[in-house]
Amino acid sequence: MSRTVSGAGRVLRVLKALKGHTVTGISNNDLAQITGDSPSNVTRAVQTLIEEGFAVKLDNGRFAHSIALLQIAQAHAEHMARLTGRLHEINQRVAAGSMS
Repeated sequence: MSRTVSGAGRVLRVLKALKGHTVTGISNNDLAQITGDSPSNVTRAVQTLIEEGFAVKLDNGRFAHSIALLQIAQAHAEHMARLTGRLHEINQRVAAGSMS
C-alpha cells in the first residue's frame, strides 16, 4: 500500500472516530486507542483534518468535527428530506391516478 493511501486511510479513520464527540471533543490518546494508531500519527491526521476544515481543536484541548463538516451533514439531511417529500408527492399522485 502506498504511503499516500495509508496516510489518507489514517485521516479517514480519525475522522470517523470523532463521531459522537461534537460538543465535548475527544482526546488524542482516545483517538489513538480507537484507531489503533500511535498518538503521533493521530496528531498528524488531526492536523490534516484541521487544515482542511473538517475538525477543530476545542478550548478543552480535545478534537471534534468542525462546523463546516456539520454543515455538509446538514445539507445532506436537507437534501434527503426534499427528495423524500418529492417522492411522497409522486406516490400520492400515482395512487390517485392523476400522474401527468
